[in-house]
Amino acid sequence: MKIEGTIVAMVTPFTEDDEVDEAGLRENINYLIENGVDGLLVAGTTGESATITHEEQRKLIDILVDEVNGRVKAIAGAGSNSSREALGLVQYAESAGADAALVITPYYNKPQPHGLISHYTMLEESSDIPLIIYNVPSRTGTDIDVDTVIKLARLDGIIGIKEANPDLDKVSMLRSGLMAEGIRDFTVLSGNDNLTLPMISMGAEGVISVLANVDPARMSRLVNEALSGDFEAAQETHYELYDLMKALFIESNPVPVKEALNMMGRPAGHVRMPLAPLNEASRDKLRMVLEELALI
Repeated sequence: MKIEGTIVAMVTPFTEDDEVDEAGLRENINYLIENGVDGLLVAGTTGESATITHEEQRKLIDILVDEVNGRVKAIAGAGSNSSREALGLVQYAESAGADAALVITPYYNKPQPHGLISHYTMLEESSDIPLIIYNVPSRTGTDIDVDTVIKLARLDGIIGIKEANPDLDKVSMLRSGLMAEGIRDFTVLSGNDNLTLPMISMGAEGVISVLANVDPARMSRLVNEALSGDFEAAQETHYELYDLMKALFIESNPVPVKEALNMMGRPAGHVRMPLAPLNEASRDKLRMVLEELALI
């Protein structure tokens, strides 16, 4: 199993009465596939995993697998700060037919490195679905270190990492360590749109992207150019998208990306509390960037 290219960290669209908008989710899935992405992720941070219920999470996974129907990779967000809860979600993703499960490092309780090894090893041994580690220390309070990742990369069922630590030197250390261990089939994916180009130049093989919700065609082009070694073209596309990369994080994700989709007339709806709508000044900046890219 290889997960690479442009994977979209999808928003979870809600109806006005705060239910999962199934029709809107299916519409977004088809729109993204038609615009050239390589995979879709539901129930990640951008999908408001912190405020959806486990019942809604399972529903999102079921809808994704059904609508994708093998056309691209279907990835389920399946992490928790409780190992027992994470196992239940991983096993559900497997039974639903997802291609892989993205498992965030447990948040708030800040497990030690050997605790992280026990956590991921238990998940790998208790399921057959490929697992992708998700490292995002700005959200979790834990930064999984390079040595721990390399130890986990030796497990057959752990196939890659979404690395959202902005320290690019860590990517070099990880790739160097993997090569020294002879581990060739472990995938590094960027967890930050704005660092995708430099990370691919260091050996990453794609991105799990927020921006691709809004501009899937251009984000896919950027990734494909970089992966093919055409870094001159990739650099041009990177700077074409750079203002949007920044605007989509002008306030907490996924507030700006949902606002952008609403401006574009695409299914998104509101964000759940305690997140709040984008403030007026941020909305004006976002609208200007979308207009410059002819997205609205």
